[in-house]
Amino acid sequence: MTFQVRSALKPSGLKGISDEQITQHWKLYEGYVKNSNELFAEVDRLERGSRDWSELKRRTAFEVDGMVLHERYFENLKAGSKMRPRGGLAQALGASWKSVEEWQKDFVATGMIRGVGWAILYQDDTTRQLFNWWVGDHEIGHPAGWTPVLVMDVWEHAFMVDHGASGRKDYVEAFLENVNWDIVERRFEEHRAQAA
Repeated sequence: MTFQVRSALKPSGLKGISDEQITQHWKLYEGYVKNSNELFAEVDRLERGSRDWSELKRRTAFEVDGMVLHERYFENLKAGSKMRPRGGLAQALGASWKSVEEWQKDFVATGMIRGVGWAILYQDDTTRQLFNWWVGDHEIGHPAGWTPVLVMDVWEHAFMVDHGASGRKDYVEAFLENVNWDIVERRFEEHRAQAA
């Protein structure tokens, strides 16, 4: 198995998130792709069940999840996109949080949780409900069977170039100005259809 850097996902021209910030963050993503490939190759060479094999399997989960979350993150960034106010996603957010505005307040609060990690809007494929969720490490804390619909990286590397180490609030606001709602709504609709 070989992973490739998905260059088409690299956003540019965002409002409040500079191209330089994206370039620096993109380098980190490229590292996850490289490390994932190297670890898969190394795991294949080791004796299954050995201590080294086991430890590398654990490390591979961190690298692969870091790669995939960054791909979803970069893919859901684009300047100038708007959520369809009467679309299925807006209706589902309103059903879960009374309004899209209330959902956004909860998502922002989730993104402002102290520590490093990810704020992710998940869809439970069984109940079709939406939940804002905090994930610390890439490979720990994901709700089993739930699908990420909107992914926001809130590790400092996502905003330090533009906003400094204490600039998370400004970054979260900028992130929400740059959500590619077409992609987020597509994810929502695709997974809703698969769950039906």
